[in-house]
Amino acid sequence: MPTFTLTHFEFLCWAALWTVGLSAIAFVGGGIVGFLVALARVSPSPIVRGVAIGYIQIVQGTPLLILLFLFYFGIAIVGFKEVPAILSAGLGLTIYASGFLAEIWRGCIESVPKTQWEAAECLSLSRWQRMTKVVLPQAMRIATAPTVGFLVQIVKNTSLASVVGFIELSQAGKLVNNSIFEPFTVFIVVASIYFVLCYPLSTWSRSLERKLNVGRR
Repeated sequence: MPTFTLTHFEFLCWAALWTVGLSAIAFVGGGIVGFLVALARVSPSPIVRGVAIGYIQIVQGTPLLILLFLFYFGIAIVGFKEVPAILSAGLGLTIYASGFLAEIWRGCIESVPKTQWEAAECLSLSRWQRMTKVVLPQAMRIATAPTVGFLVQIVKNTSLASVVGFIELSQAGKLVNNSIFEPFTVFIVVASIYFVLCYPLSTWSRSLERKLNVGRR
C-alpha cells in the first residue's frame, strides 16, 4: 500500500511556494488598488467617496469564492479560450485584498489626530503635501500591524484558489491524499506547512502592535 514519502513532501513544498507566490501577487496588487481606494475614501469630493464606499461594500459583501468564479468565467467570456489559473486566482484575490486593505488603511489615515491635519493646513501646505509629508507617514506607522495581520488571512484564503484549477498547498494535499489515502498524515503535514508560513507573520504582527502601542503612549 502506498505511503507518504519524501517525494510527496517535496510536492507539497513546491505547492507551498506557489501559495507564497499567489499571496504575494494578491498582497502587492491588492495593496496598490487598496491604497488608491483608501485615498478616494478620504477624498473631499463626495462623488469620489461614494464610488470608493460602493466598491468596498461590494467587495466585502461578495464571498471570495464568487470573485474567483467571476474572474475565471468572466475572462473566458471576453474571448480567452484557455484562462491561466494563476491569472484568475490572482485577479480574484487582488480585488478581495484591495477591498479590505482599503478600509484598514482608511481607518489608519483617519486615526491621525486632527491637530496634525490642522497644523499642516496652517503651514499652507497643499492637500497633496499634507497627505504625503504629514498624514501618510503617521498612518503607515499605525497601519503596519493590521496590514501584516491581514497578510496571514491572504495566505490562508489562497486555499480557495483550487476551485479555478490552481494547485496551491491545500489542493496539493488533496492530490497526494487521493494517491495514498492517508488523510491524517497528509493534512497534518499540510497544516504544519501553513503554520510555518503563517506563525512568523502572526508573531511579527503582535510584536509590531506592542511596539507601536508603546510608542504612541
